[in-house]
Amino acid sequence: MSRDRMHWPSLLSHHRLGGPPVAGVGPRSEFQRDFDRIVFSSAFRRLQDKTQVFPLAKNDYVRTRLTHSLEVASVGRSLGVLAGDHVLRAHPEMPGTGYTAGDFGAIVAAACLAHDIGNPPFGHAGESAIRSWFDTSELGRSVLARLSAEERADFERFEGNAQTFRILARLGMPDNAGGMQLTCATLGAVAKYPRPAHLAFAAPAGISGKKHNFFHADRERFDAVAQATGLTRRRAGALCWCRHPLAFLVEAADDISYCVIDVEDAFRAGEVSYAEIEPLYRGIVADPAAWQKAGAISTDEKRVEYLRARTIDALVTEAAEAFAAREQAMLAGEFDEELIALIPHAEALEAFRVLARDRVYQSAVVLNLQSPGAAILGALLDAFVGAVEAAVTGASLPRARAILGFLPGQFLCADGRPAVDLYARVLAITDFVSGMTDSYAVAVVAKLRALEERA
Repeated sequence: MSRDRMHWPSLLSHHRLGGPPVAGVGPRSEFQRDFDRIVFSSAFRRLQDKTQVFPLAKNDYVRTRLTHSLEVASVGRSLGVLAGDHVLRAHPEMPGTGYTAGDFGAIVAAACLAHDIGNPPFGHAGESAIRSWFDTSELGRSVLARLSAEERADFERFEGNAQTFRILARLGMPDNAGGMQLTCATLGAVAKYPRPAHLAFAAPAGISGKKHNFFHADRERFDAVAQATGLTRRRAGALCWCRHPLAFLVEAADDISYCVIDVEDAFRAGEVSYAEIEPLYRGIVADPAAWQKAGAISTDEKRVEYLRARTIDALVTEAAEAFAAREQAMLAGEFDEELIALIPHAEALEAFRVLARDRVYQSAVVLNLQSPGAAILGALLDAFVGAVEAAVTGASLPRARAILGFLPGQFLCADGRPAVDLYARVLAITDFVSGMTDSYAVAVVAKLRALEERA
């Protein structure tokens, strides 16, 4: 790993990607503005109809990607404030910079709010379905065969995290240089995997190499973020960086939230009983007064809500302490592990994850809806990639022209035609398809089938 150190004043950069210089710091910080820009974006709004765990759930209590993101942002804000308090006390030069613990909290909260904004319909099964289509369909393989290795990797390893950066830095406001023009601090904190697809899983090993955070088309924009925040490269000249330290907190907030809350959702969906999950809470919440209060609550549903809150509170404190203990190693690029694996209650939290894996993610209600979701995404890619390829080759048939009519203008060139470059036009289709909500994807496939029946 690089021996260069990162420095907090650069890591907290107010510079907005593609935007004008920041005039100054006012009562409403630049990082709070980031949070608000994300909240009011159409991509964030669409998360209300994107699967968290239970696809197309009929239970109105069960979380969607939107409620999950809001909850992760809340946990992340708490983690950021605690971490910021440590940094300000540990670095004597920091108080004079004007940054507050609240700024750390605002950066982490904004990054958490955006962390799933690039996820396709039907949750992680949707990511797998897109990868599978390029790997197994005749048309998908034909596309891959004509691309460079770097371009091909984007589709072979299609990744919601990379789509998140693409939305924030390009698609969210396509007429702007830098898309939503968020601060580089927030964009850096979003990037848990700061490398492109073709370098994912490459040495040196570590948690940040598990996936990737930007596509080949967006490499220059991510490089600009890395330069503004002073991220250190893992190897000289390589598009592969050490994580922004606050990205570890974004990851911890997400892990804490989904491990604990997915189990709560499973309870509310009737997949697990209170008797099964109470021991999990007891493994983390040790305060006798908390259990006395829990025993006085009249319903299991409200009892689970209370115990979930106490569990998350305990885990946040431990994760913030783990961050403080390893902050210097993060700045030196010498730490690349999950924080939650290092907290005192790591084993107890893992019990939540194991139950979620065995009883939630593998439950019949989830698995029975994943297969139709994969088929829907395959049908969308068949139709739209087929239509743009037909248009470019000049073999556009009436049905292909009708399908192109479903494609919004932002995914076409100014003349209303698909891009001449193969990589660009197929990337536009994955932009379109991955941006759909669950319900809209179902509706578009229904329209395509109706079109086929009329042909």
